[in-house]
Amino acid sequence: MVSHRLTQKLDEEKVFKDPVHRYVHVYDKLIWDLINTSEFQRLRRIRQLGTSYVTFHGAEHSRFNHSLGVYEVMRRILEKFMSRPAWSTEMPGWSEEDRLLCLCAALLHDVGHGPFSHSFEKVFDTDHEEWTRKILLGETQINQVLQQVSADFPHKVNEVIAKTYENKLVVSLISSQIDADRMDYLLRDAYYTGVNYGNFDLERILRVMRPHEEYAVIKYSGMHAVEDYIMSRYQMYWQVYFHPVTRSADVILRKIFKRVKDLYEQGYRFACPPRLLEGFLAGKIELKDYLRLDESTILYYFQMWQEEKDGILADLCDRFINRRLFKYVGFNPSSHMRLSLELEQLFKQAGIDPDYYLEFESSSDLPYDYYRPGEEGERLPIHLLMPDGELRELSQASHIVQSISGKAQTDHKIYFAQDLLEKKEKTYPAVVAKIKQALRDAEKSGVR
Repeated sequence: MVSHRLTQKLDEEKVFKDPVHRYVHVYDKLIWDLINTSEFQRLRRIRQLGTSYVTFHGAEHSRFNHSLGVYEVMRRILEKFMSRPAWSTEMPGWSEEDRLLCLCAALLHDVGHGPFSHSFEKVFDTDHEEWTRKILLGETQINQVLQQVSADFPHKVNEVIAKTYENKLVVSLISSQIDADRMDYLLRDAYYTGVNYGNFDLERILRVMRPHEEYAVIKYSGMHAVEDYIMSRYQMYWQVYFHPVTRSADVILRKIFKRVKDLYEQGYRFACPPRLLEGFLAGKIELKDYLRLDESTILYYFQMWQEEKDGILADLCDRFINRRLFKYVGFNPSSHMRLSLELEQLFKQAGIDPDYYLEFESSSDLPYDYYRPGEEGERLPIHLLMPDGELRELSQASHIVQSISGKAQTDHKIYFAQDLLEKKEKTYPAVVAKIKQALRDAEKSGVR
């Protein structure tokens, strides 16, 4: 029996003005009710690009923006698929419930992200995907809305996001190498950072996308649009997402969380106690505590901790708030162990704590990959639908994509407090000279 909730429409279409897609259209009451839950509204207070705003001043957009955008891309994909009866044979068992599952998964795929999520997760050993699951299945407004469809509907939405749902076509539209999520964040992040790298022809891709059994395929005539999309992703990672200045801010952010955690475990008495972080610091995190956190809360603590008696915490917070970032040099990963031991000892000799003022950091990305039997990791390659009806994997037809396929690129940087080295130079001239020489040597060996 089909739930009335599956087919219930709004009395009047709701429209969000959007700088990327022009408009986001909402017709289903289910989607409108999900948008108005407190858990989804919380995403307004979490930036999409974390600390990238310190590098690209326009990057203030939120997870809320992005989630609506992913929903809109998904809505347009489904609109094209379902308006063509000839494609019905390529969508076996497709139902109204599957349509709603796609839209809900697109809207809610990022609902578990926390403040400065990836840096926060590294220190407190949390996982936004696990929090997404808890929000979907726990005692939340989102769960209550989804339950109105059916008792198992929240579980199905979770399975789509977790990539375990039985209908693989549904999963692929939200999680593959060309999906609604990636298509929105590339365009959106390019727009808000003011760069051109992430731009590609979304309209063309949507026109040439076709459902095919367990995944969507692209007509061969649209190959060049997909090449542009792949190269856009490649450029955005190296020019925006892995920008060394942004990574410097990330390093300081992680150092702040680490210092707070260390002080908490030592029994330090904070002038401004981190009450909203106590569950994380004690390793006993409740869902209600997680949902209370957003970036405005974290930044409030950073503002207050600039006046803490602990000099390291006060200094790190001042660095983050006032953009006094660490300097950086490249290094060769083959010398990582020797170099890290050497620099840690030299920093200690100079009276600088390497735990908080020195960091070896590496960022890696695989712009496009294809399935290789026997290797771990799930890869769903992009397939082209050839004029004769056969399918061909993208890198076999595109020389451009072939040149970067399966080739992970990694950038290695050493981050350090240059200003502290300058301050210590008068007291420890010989030690600081050795540090500077070691950093110069690392930079030479790390040139790509």
